[in-house]
Amino acid sequence: MTGKPINQGLTADLHQPVQLILKDGTVHSGQSFGYRQSLSGEVVFNTAMSGYPESLTDPSYIGQILVLTYPLIGNYGVPPMHKDGGLLRYFESESIYISALVISEYSVESSHWNSWKTLSRWLIENRIPAISGVDTRALTVHLREQGVMPGKLVFNNIDTEFVESDKLNLVEKVSTKKVLTYGKGSYKVVLVDCGVKSNIIRRLVHRGITVIRVPWDYDYSGMDYDGLFISNGPGDPSLLTPAIRNLSRALEGDKPVFGICLGNQLMALAAGGRTYKLPYGHRSHNQPVLMKNTNRCFITSQNHGYANDTASLGKEWEEYFVNLNDKTNEGIRHKKKPFFSTQFHPEAASGPTDTDFLFDEFAEMLKKSKK
Repeated sequence: MTGKPINQGLTADLHQPVQLILKDGTVHSGQSFGYRQSLSGEVVFNTAMSGYPESLTDPSYIGQILVLTYPLIGNYGVPPMHKDGGLLRYFESESIYISALVISEYSVESSHWNSWKTLSRWLIENRIPAISGVDTRALTVHLREQGVMPGKLVFNNIDTEFVESDKLNLVEKVSTKKVLTYGKGSYKVVLVDCGVKSNIIRRLVHRGITVIRVPWDYDYSGMDYDGLFISNGPGDPSLLTPAIRNLSRALEGDKPVFGICLGNQLMALAAGGRTYKLPYGHRSHNQPVLMKNTNRCFITSQNHGYANDTASLGKEWEEYFVNLNDKTNEGIRHKKKPFFSTQFHPEAASGPTDTDFLFDEFAEMLKKSKK
């Protein structure tokens, strides 16, 4: 990309009124700073203080209206879309996947050494509605008390129907449609793409792994590979019957398997367990998790609305990590075979990178398995 960074222009009329209406009748009024379009989605909140370019491009947010609790958004703009190794450097995918954005205060001007354009311009270019002037703290308290629910943004009194997006197979909308390969390493890992974040691929390639990215429902049983990776992704994991069936077959073998986020839930389902929906999920950069049977606590980045029912797992499996806020499952592992998963995102660098060692553990499993 060449030329002068665009920090202004194509900005919205910040006086254009818009309403956020929740399914329970709650109404929040504000002003538009994105694309003007009435739409519906599941309203969820994220308590991270930074990282909106990464969050907005995370495929796991498809079908959702994202509420950011940090009060000032847009002050550092949006970085340039440079590619590195076939992946955009500063983003988690090549598209914005949220349905709409809800914030308290929008910073009209952006200032950062890596800012290429304003958040408003980026949203308008990608046809993503956004509303500012909302008391996002009060909205978050409401969602914590009542649970996440469908909502809609309404412009110019143009109404729309509420959509129960989590009842849809959202994974098929974000998964790759063809087989893609990244890196040229000593080990071949099949990555089942349920909505993979780019940094997961980067962390695997960084460890000398050739990543073979396949669609979510791809039958990889006949492929030649050293290990299997099950990615993050959106929605209800129980809807992904082909992925569960293929993974269940893989768990009958002994090749290393690593799952993250939705991959953790699919691992539990493939092992014969159950999952359930959380009242308001975990979406933040500050979730504390405990490694079971140790005193090691990690602060983690998370984005999910479902969790594993660890009591439903067989005796050959054990809980790997647990959330210290609500005691929900944050990972499982097999007691004898090289299978493990985390509900949190060890590839994320929202501040600490202290769970990045899990990729090292997976690489060591690949090394031992190939001997």
